[in-house]
Amino acid sequence: MPTNFKPIYTINSNIAKYLMRIEAAREKVNLLPINPTVLASLRETAKLYTTHYSTMIEGNKLNPEEVKEVIKLEGHFPGRARDEHEVRGYYAALAQLEQYAAQAHPVTERVIQTLHALVMSDGRARAKPTAYRDGQNVIRSGSTGAIVYMPPESKDVSGLMRNMVSWIKENEDELPSPIVAAISHYQFATIHPYYDGNGRTARLLATLILHLGGYDLKGLYSLEEYYAKNLLAYYRAISIGSSHNYYFGRAESDITDWVEYFTEGMAFAFEKVIDQMTASHDKGQKDHTTLMRRLDPKQRRALELFREYDVVTSKQIGELFGFQPRTSSALCKKWVDAGFLDIADSSLKSRTYRLANEFKKLLGV
Repeated sequence: MPTNFKPIYTINSNIAKYLMRIEAAREKVNLLPINPTVLASLRETAKLYTTHYSTMIEGNKLNPEEVKEVIKLEGHFPGRARDEHEVRGYYAALAQLEQYAAQAHPVTERVIQTLHALVMSDGRARAKPTAYRDGQNVIRSGSTGAIVYMPPESKDVSGLMRNMVSWIKENEDELPSPIVAAISHYQFATIHPYYDGNGRTARLLATLILHLGGYDLKGLYSLEEYYAKNLLAYYRAISIGSSHNYYFGRAESDITDWVEYFTEGMAFAFEKVIDQMTASHDKGQKDHTTLMRRLDPKQRRALELFREYDVVTSKQIGELFGFQPRTSSALCKKWVDAGFLDIADSSLKSRTYRLANEFKKLLGV
């Protein structure tokens, strides 16, 4: 029977240094002024690159421009159906992740199973949470075919996943979020609860934990880019243990090296965001920092809708956050009272809303 999950690691001087760099970058990004239109563009670019690099790690051959075309349903590449499928699925999982973060939804097994279902979907239909594997699988070397890692038996997977989720819940307020994310990423990959899609789901899980812990960084960073550009180091860092068999060393391994790799990647990705935002500001973009600070995170995200539509419905706002109709209607009323929205059409059956004039400058109009 699986025992309680108790990771073995040490926060050494390097990890401490990376954590300080992460916090410094996080604070600076929150203070840097940036035009909301540019912010939306950078955020979308980050999502595209995250999708590209996370699927590239698994062997996907589509380049960033092709990924963009596939996501926008503007391109089809003969012979690349599987690659297109992977890209759409991962992008859909990222969208669901953002909804979970916006709702402050805790990490549960069902959340993980839903993200995995979306990863394995084509991104066009609602995905039903996927059950864990019911048999054994192995990871083999692509070049030699030799077994690289043999995960735990299927009978132990459910207990191990339950213990991992319990550990996340118990430590999310006790440990820095980057540490919780790093360890959860490692443990998910160790359990390998599915026949396929484990790496992508592990990276999504880590990102969700970071977003829930306040490390979303406006949605502008891509840890996957760091992994993909340092792929040998990624595999070396996560391949820990004296044996390729889970039951002979992997479960009791010291994972300090992996935590060090993960936090270094976070520091790199966060500092890259500062460079991007600084470059955008230096191009002469208008500074609306004071006005932006009056908006809460949900209002800032709602600005994205008004870049596409002059008027929106409470249903559209609800879909953005994954809210039920009653919650969406109450939120719209609250925003009207606060002066963020104006009622465009007051009829009960077709009520619509427009952005208040004061905030339209945030759209660059």
